[in-house]
Amino acid sequence: MLVASMLISCHCSSLGGQKVMLRWVLLALFFGICASAGEQKKKAAQPQDLSRGWGKGISWVKTYEEALVKTAKSGKPLMVIHHREHCPYSQELKKAFVAKKSILKMAKEDFIMLNLVEEPADRNMAPDGYYVPRILFVDPSKTVRNDIQGIHSDHLFTYMTEDIDILEENMKKAKVLLHSKHKEL
Repeated sequence: MLVASMLISCHCSSLGGQKVMLRWVLLALFFGICASAGEQKKKAAQPQDLSRGWGKGISWVKTYEEALVKTAKSGKPLMVIHHREHCPYSQELKKAFVAKKSILKMAKEDFIMLNLVEEPADRNMAPDGYYVPRILFVDPSKTVRNDIQGIHSDHLFTYMTEDIDILEENMKKAKVLLHSKHKEL
């Protein structure tokens, strides 16, 4: 009988201990969830950096639709950079883009600028396929300019780090050709 009462009291105290431990675990879990929700609110409250590292001094637009409206109103050509955050080629091109002061100056002064990590619904934004990095120019009449291309035959609108001077020349071409085309319209 003594052994049975010891087992019962031991069993009861272990059940009581388990209940106390369970309460502490639930309390810790509750605080963890609350802290996580607070962090998510902070992240949601901070505005997204639209430059995504492509040049903070540039006035970037948020969406393709907004970019089309701004290019039509301003008469400036639109430059759309398609990239991915985890693509090494996109990251290398981004570094070269930011390092070239003349490109940054033109991007800031002469273009409506948009960089996208998600594809827009407009199929014209992928004239030769969906790949990154891909840079396209759109004139103020909202026409994607297929005549302003990089040098790669398999991906006409891609630019690699070593193509940065070609991108600069194409930006100059777009600036002159597309801006003057808008004046004619």
